[in-house]
Amino acid sequence: MAITGETQEALRPLMFSIAYRMLGSVADAEDVVQDAYLRLHEQEIAGEEIRNPDAFAVTVTTRLAIDVLRSARRNREVYVGPWMPEPLPDDDADPAHRIERDETLSFAFLAVLERLGPVERAVFLLREVFAYDYRDIAEVVDREEAACRQILHRAKARVAERRPRFDGIDERDSALADAFFAALQAGDVDGLIDRLADDVVFYGDGGGRAPAIQHPVHGAVAVARFLAGLVRRGSQVGVRFELRPVNGGPALWVRGPDGALLSVLMVEFADGTAQVIANQLNPEKLAHLGPVGDLYALFGGRAEA
Repeated sequence: MAITGETQEALRPLMFSIAYRMLGSVADAEDVVQDAYLRLHEQEIAGEEIRNPDAFAVTVTTRLAIDVLRSARRNREVYVGPWMPEPLPDDDADPAHRIERDETLSFAFLAVLERLGPVERAVFLLREVFAYDYRDIAEVVDREEAACRQILHRAKARVAERRPRFDGIDERDSALADAFFAALQAGDVDGLIDRLADDVVFYGDGGGRAPAIQHPVHGAVAVARFLAGLVRRGSQVGVRFELRPVNGGPALWVRGPDGALLSVLMVEFADGTAQVIANQLNPEKLAHLGPVGDLYALFGGRAEA
């Protein structure tokens, strides 16, 4: 059957959902979806019938994402500091980006998936997130069904070692997030400590392109003091804050005096406290969100976040 424009648009959310979870990058996911569309057109131009557009789109998207991830992994091996995914706003205007928000879209979970190889990641996502059967998965990744079962078993074990706790966001969690961000913006160390898990971890991802810590900060007291210090330095140069959720969870968008985006501070809550906090400062990972400011210029090259 011919792939109409309407069919293509209907497939975009599924294709983007797979590509983004595979790559953790909005820009790379969009490129993969566009390349997959080109493959669809090439197939039609060649006169080859596409009997199942959904299956074809999933196969092409996944295989392209595997290729991109193989190349990206070489770059991530020498990445400066912790690697965190690109934020995906929950209110993104692009229909293709309005995908289901669940545990597997959270920034902490996407970071855990970095432990998996490209094919492992594909098998894990296709089975655990998109509920494809092993026969279909085997065709997508060009492996035997038995091999896919073994790959999934290993992948689940590796993910379970570092899988973050995740409650989802309900009214209670929203109130907790509001209280946490109020304490943060006030620089209230004691208030922050009360809302942080004892074993909370803070990450900063500058990728060598923004002033960020090279190693995680651990523990409620250390993280609370560090966050309060960031707010204090920010207030001195006129930064402002905007609450706007990303990846299915609460986040604080930090903007400079001119309104340019400086960072997105993402927080995951579970058991009534903040468990993981990540400050995404890498300008390359913020560019899809609008104009990005220069933290080095703003802080004189000194501050780390």
